Amino acid sequence: MSEAVKTLSMAQAVEPKAVEPTPVENVPEFYIPATESIGEAWPRILKHNDTFAMFDHHGDIVNAEGNPAGLFHRDTRHLSGFYILIDDHRPLLLSSTVQDDNAALTADLANPDIYRGTELVLSRETLHLIRTKFLFKNACHERISVQNFDLKEHSSQMLVRFDADFADLFEARGIKRERHGVRTVTKEDGSTILFRYLGLDGVTRLTRVRFDPAPTRLDNHQALYDVTLAPQERKSAFITVTFGRELPQSVPNFGPAMRAARRNLRVQASQAAAVSSSNEMLNQMLCRSVSDLSMLVTQTPQGPYPYAGIPWFSTAFGRDGIITALETLWLDPGIAKGVLQFLAATQAREVDARSDAEPGKILHETRHGEMANTGEVPFGLYYGSVDATPLFVLLAGKYFERTGDLETVSTIWPNIEAALEWIATYGDRDKDGFVEYQRQSETGLGNQGWKDSNDSIMHADGSLAQGPIALCEVQGYVYSAKLAAAKIARAMGRDGAEKLEAEAENLRLAFEDKFWCDDLGAYALALDGQKRPCAVIASNTGHALFSGIASPERAKRVADVLMRRDAFSGWGVRTLACNQKRYNPMSYHDGSVWPHDNAMIALGFARYRLREPAMEIFTGMFDAVHYMELQRLPELFCGFARRHGTAPTLYPVACSPQAWASAAPFAFLEACLGLTCDYAAGEIRFENPTLPEFITSLCIRRLKLGDSEVDVELHRHEGNVAVNVLRRSGNARVVVWN
Repeated sequence: MSEAVKTLSMAQAVEPKAVEPTPVENVPEFYIPATESIGEAWPRILKHNDTFAMFDHHGDIVNAEGNPAGLFHRDTRHLSGFYILIDDHRPLLLSSTVQDDNAALTADLANPDIYRGTELVLSRETLHLIRTKFLFKNACHERISVQNFDLKEHSSQMLVRFDADFADLFEARGIKRERHGVRTVTKEDGSTILFRYLGLDGVTRLTRVRFDPAPTRLDNHQALYDVTLAPQERKSAFITVTFGRELPQSVPNFGPAMRAARRNLRVQASQAAAVSSSNEMLNQMLCRSVSDLSMLVTQTPQGPYPYAGIPWFSTAFGRDGIITALETLWLDPGIAKGVLQFLAATQAREVDARSDAEPGKILHETRHGEMANTGEVPFGLYYGSVDATPLFVLLAGKYFERTGDLETVSTIWPNIEAALEWIATYGDRDKDGFVEYQRQSETGLGNQGWKDSNDSIMHADGSLAQGPIALCEVQGYVYSAKLAAAKIARAMGRDGAEKLEAEAENLRLAFEDKFWCDDLGAYALALDGQKRPCAVIASNTGHALFSGIASPERAKRVADVLMRRDAFSGWGVRTLACNQKRYNPMSYHDGSVWPHDNAMIALGFARYRLREPAMEIFTGMFDAVHYMELQRLPELFCGFARRHGTAPTLYPVACSPQAWASAAPFAFLEACLGLTCDYAAGEIRFENPTLPEFITSLCIRRLKLGDSEVDVELHRHEGNVAVNVLRRSGNARVVVWN
């Protein structure tokens, strides 16, 4: 190996260094810079519990500075560089994919033409390399197999280059830090390197890289293998990277660990009902959604919790977890149970202005990295979300209706009461009946609904609304939450149900009076601090249908507005209609299309028996997924109008997978089928079921209701849908309403 390669930097060895973001004044705090698109390279993503990794198609980590490439554990990057070279050259990429169950990444590579001076010493595609990588229990396992397909023996050198910078995730998002802790690197033996980092938070974080067999030569950042292969001979090297605050005493070998990882994913996926259809593309979409949800769900002490998304949001977010649970409630109510129990355990107990915490408030997000621990970012336990609290109560009610699990809702009843108290006090400081938000410190989020960009709440003239701000959808969530709490209170034999129902009705009347904009045919996006309506056409108005706060007559008008060409792009409903002042189809919240947003709107349409527009949204999203790699719906995509023969335009820094986007297809099915599971009545209902044209038949297996389980098939014929029960155990009834 040449001396040049021995000292080669990671950036020099593979490709030019990524462009450094230029410091810009007046950039909103916690803004995610985009100097290049995440989707540009379609990164390969793996996750297990609190660990995720982003590799390129080769299975490499290169040029990680200033972007989320690497292996992260609990918001710290434990592997910032990892790539292989064959005779000083990067291998050629043949193909690369994440397996259908998300268990492993497989990359097929080959050697390029290798010259020594002007002599061709190894023709391209003589050596075949297969890299298989997966995550399991604080370890990243990799097998690199090399096979010689020539008729003669070949000797080559394989260099493995690696590094661990221990960057905080917020550094990867673009935040610059003036100080860091102390990093050391030691060679433990001829096959093992240990990276150690003592952070400014006093926490030691470790990364160990171990090779089997031991390489020919090993130093702090690279391992060299001399590889001699006879014709058709194959050899393999195994690399295990372990990480965390403590390292495991022993780690299973590649094969047993792979089997355990697959078994873990199968168990998680088996908790849900299984859905298949006559459309193979839809089957791939649903399979990918189930696999992504299984991967994103993390086991917490309180139960399973779907982490929001990779790379930026691989942690527990209150709003995201609740909405994901709502979208999948009919499919797997166990997710909702885990979400409720986790959020009850992390509910705020006291006032803390820096974290926007107030007694009874439900968590917005939690972080575990060095910058959260030192207070450089306020998100250790952060509560700057106005909607998570009513959504928590709403989910509790819907979970109880779905499962009849009185034990769980009784256990969290004090948390429900505390959430209702927050709604009545801190949530409504001016006592006008509406819940408003305004951050308590300058370090918190300025906007605290699901559209939390700094420019997402505006008036018709484009001016930004000033707080306190009462969002349209939040009032609907509060309305539905109070009705849900009333049902739980009655089931528990507690007083107060009538009072909650009266409060909900008063809120509904006030909402209709203050939020309805007759000239728009929709509800206002929000009321500003002076109680002036933000009279713009935004997707938020559709959430009023999801919650049921809208009157039936106005619900139909809202649906008509949202399905017009200015609001519906052809792929989905835009966050902001294209005839509004601040419309920008490439923005995060001012004209883009979000799958989960569309799922909530479709469920709202279904609530008012507006099946046709619900099917139109589902069809647009299904058509869009044809163009998405792995048939995976991303967090969002751009809101440009659909044009014949073109794909939807991707958003540069969208998370993919994202939990509530992965769950959206199941919400679309629920909306089209009019599917409800009523434990008290012992009924699985299909109310006026419909199927879009791309589905002829649909089969749902292992659909549970209490101790009962059914398999049903739905078949579309001339606009009608027949429902057949294929199997049933228990006493649950399948009921079809038309």
